[in-house]
Amino acid sequence: MKAVLMEGFGGVEVLKVGEAERPVPGEGQVLIRVHATSINRPDLVQREGKYPPPPGDSEILGLEVAGEVEELGPGVSGWRKGQRVMSLVGGGGYAEYAVAYASHLMEIPESMSFEEAACVNESYITAFLNVFMIGELQDRQTAILHGGGGGVNTAAIQLARALTPNARLIVTASPEKMGRVKEIGADFLINFRETPDFTEVVKEYTSKKGVDLILDHVGAKYLAPNMNSLAYKGRLVIIGVTSGIKAELNLALMMVKRQQIIGSVLRSRPVSEKGEIVAEFTRRALPKFADRTIVPIIEKVFPIDRVVDAHRMMEEDKHFGKIVLKIR
Repeated sequence: MKAVLMEGFGGVEVLKVGEAERPVPGEGQVLIRVHATSINRPDLVQREGKYPPPPGDSEILGLEVAGEVEELGPGVSGWRKGQRVMSLVGGGGYAEYAVAYASHLMEIPESMSFEEAACVNESYITAFLNVFMIGELQDRQTAILHGGGGGVNTAAIQLARALTPNARLIVTASPEKMGRVKEIGADFLINFRETPDFTEVVKEYTSKKGVDLILDHVGAKYLAPNMNSLAYKGRLVIIGVTSGIKAELNLALMMVKRQQIIGSVLRSRPVSEKGEIVAEFTRRALPKFADRTIVPIIEKVFPIDRVVDAHRMMEEDKHFGKIVLKIR
C-alpha cells in the first residue's frame, strides 16, 4: 500500500512516499480504507524522534483517519464493509489502509465529506475531552483558550459555542489570526505577542473574578499568569508544553483559591478509556456536526504526494484550523 515513510528522524526532508505492508486487523479492530487524514502537531514531534507511538501501534505518522470499512477483525460486530467511518488511531493514518479499534469508530454523517471527517477525531475530541469532560465548562462560565487559530483551539471555540452558547471565551492569538478567531466565536481577544503576561487584562475583563477554566498547550511560560488568572476553584488543564516543562508554582495561592492543575494527553490512554471518550463525544457533540452547526475549518487539502508541503505549512504556523492530507 502507498504510505508516507520516514528515513530516520529530523526535518521534513526525512519524509517520503513509498510502499508499506498493508496492516491486518487484530482482535476488536477493523481495517479502514483511508480517504483522508490530517496533520497534527504531534506528527511533527514524532517526525523529530521525540514522540514515539504507543507499543503495538504503527510507526507510520497519522493520528486520525476518515474512510470506509474494508475488513472486520475477530470479535467485531455492528459495523459493515463499505460503511463510512472516522476514527482515532495510535499511528498509521498517512497510508492507504489503517487499523483502528471498533470502539473508536464513529460513522461519518451524510452531511460531511471525508476531508471534513478527517479533521474531527484528534483535534475535536482532544478539545471536547479537556474542555468538557475534564475541564467541566458550564454555560455562563468563562474560559481562556490559548493558541487561537490552531486545530485544537478552533475546535474548542466551535464546541464551546455549540454546547455552552452563553460561556464567555477569552482567546490568545497572534495579530494575524485575531480577526478569524473573532469570527468563529471568541468574545475577547488577547494579542499574545504584545501581552505575554495577560493577568491584568483578564482581571479587568472579568471584573477581578478570574476565569473558571484555562486550556493551555504552552506550559512553563504561562504557568504563573495562568494561575493568577484563575478564579476561585478554577481549573487549569495543560495539554502541551511548547515553552518548556519546568516553572515555579505559588502553592499558597493555589491552596487558598482551591485551584486545580490537571495534566492531560489523549494518545497514550488505554483503548477502553478512549472508547468511553469517543462514545461520549458521539452522544454529545457529533449531532452538531451532522446538522452543520459545527463545520470543521480546513486551511488546505494536500495530496499525499505533497506531505512535505503540508508539514512545512504547520511548522510555519500559517494555517488556521486544520491541514488535511488526501490519501485517495
